[in-house]
Order: sequence, then C-alpha cells, then structure tokens
Amino acid sequence: MHDSHRPDRRPARPYAEGRSPLQALEESFLALTAAGQPLTLPAHLVCEEPEQPVLPVDQVRTCLAHPATAPALRERTWSEVVRRAQRLGQPWDTVAIAMAVPVLRRMLARLARPAHLERAEVEQEALAAVAAALHTVDVNTADVGRELFAAADRAVHRLVYAARRQAVRETGPLASQAHLEQLAVSAVGAGWPAVADVAEDAGQGDEYAVLARAVQARAVNVDEARLIARTRLEGEPVQRLAIERGVSTRQLYRHRAAAEQHLADYLTGRLRER
Repeated sequence: MHDSHRPDRRPARPYAEGRSPLQALEESFLALTAAGQPLTLPAHLVCEEPEQPVLPVDQVRTCLAHPATAPALRERTWSEVVRRAQRLGQPWDTVAIAMAVPVLRRMLARLARPAHLERAEVEQEALAAVAAALHTVDVNTADVGRELFAAADRAVHRLVYAARRQAVRETGPLASQAHLEQLAVSAVGAGWPAVADVAEDAGQGDEYAVLARAVQARAVNVDEARLIARTRLEGEPVQRLAIERGVSTRQLYRHRAAAEQHLADYLTGRLRER
C-alpha cells in the first residue's frame, strides 16, 4: 500500500564515527538483502535469459553495474526500481538510492575536491541529490538512472564550486591563477545558476547575459548557447533535444560538454582580466 505520510528521504545524519555516508547506506542496503525474506526483482529486467524468475536486489545491482549489461536492460531496471520507490516508499527508497552507489563511487573518485572540503560532506550532498531527484524524475523518461546521476553530479560540483569560491575570496587579491581557473570550470560543471555567481564576479550580469557575451566573443556558437540555455537554464531534457535535432542522446551530451568547456575557458579569461 502506498503510504501517504512520506518522511524526509535524505539519508539520516549524523553518521557513526568512522563510517562515511556511502558506507552507512551500504550497510542499510545489505541488511535488506540479508533479511529472512530478502527483497527481490524480476530477473528478466536485468538479464537477457535469466536462469531464475527473481533475483535479490544486491545481485540486481551487481548486474546493473556490470559493463556487459546492455543499456536497454539498465534503463528498464532503473525505471522499475524508481517506480517502486515512488509508489511504495520504504524500503524501496533505500534500494533505489543504494543502486546508485557504484556509479557515485566512480564519480566521486574522479572529482577534483578541495583539500578543505571533507569527503563525507561531498558524499552526503550526492546522496541527498539522488534522494531528492528520486521522487521528481519521470519514470517514463529514456534513461532514469542518468537523470539521478546528473542530479548528483550537479550537486557535488555546486558544493566544490562554493568551497573554491570561498577560498578565493579568503585569499583576496593574492588568489592563485589556478584557483581562478578552477572556479570558472567548477561553475560550469555545477550547472546553472552557479554560473551566475561567477558572472557577477566577472562583471558580466546574469546567466543569459553570460551566454550572449560568450556568443559575441565567439567562445561558443548560437547552437551551443541554445543547447546550454535550454538544458541548464530551462531544464529541458537532453533526450527531447536529441530527438528534435536527430542525434543520439550520448552525442548531444558530448556536444554540451564541449560547449561548456568552451564557456569555462571564456569565463576563466574574464576572471583573468579583473
């Protein structure tokens, strides 16, 4: 039965000493798989030719994270897991967030985190973003999992950006060039409206004004600016634009990443001129 009383789904704070947020979530998830009647999912969701009708959720996650698993199976599995979380609540909320842990670990391992920003804080931010997106994402979208990971990626980059910006302000005019460059790059990676803050620092106005000036400076072209504006500022799904433009979603993600890198370079140049 669907529970009309929905508690806060952010992973609880604080965590026991020595345990990171990801570790605490992992323990909760494994407890569900070790129960007398462990949670299961239909095996056909994640296996082409399953040998059994159902699989425990920890085995489903292992298959989900395996590089040999077909993208279509991943998408189908994510849609079902998120659908259950939205309709049934706990314990499927925990299962859905825990399903993201392998990808989050890889994502955070690649993150250039400032030394003064604790890893536990970054992990908590990523988990909170997934938990928030879990109940707003459309389960009928092309790739539900990607939407959750994108929310986490934006959240942790916003956190890193804020930490770096604070460090730059504290060092004042003696801020290193590397800090300024990382600040601009972090702002773009954080997703908008974080860029507005960098735009303000560089004296460029709001986000749309930044894009307009970047086009005028030929840092990005009109098509790239529209792609950033529609997906970052206006929240349109990348999948919809990919269909509209007749390209694959993966290709459009790569196109946007390249455009944002050009924009980051442009913002870095503006900061250098200050």
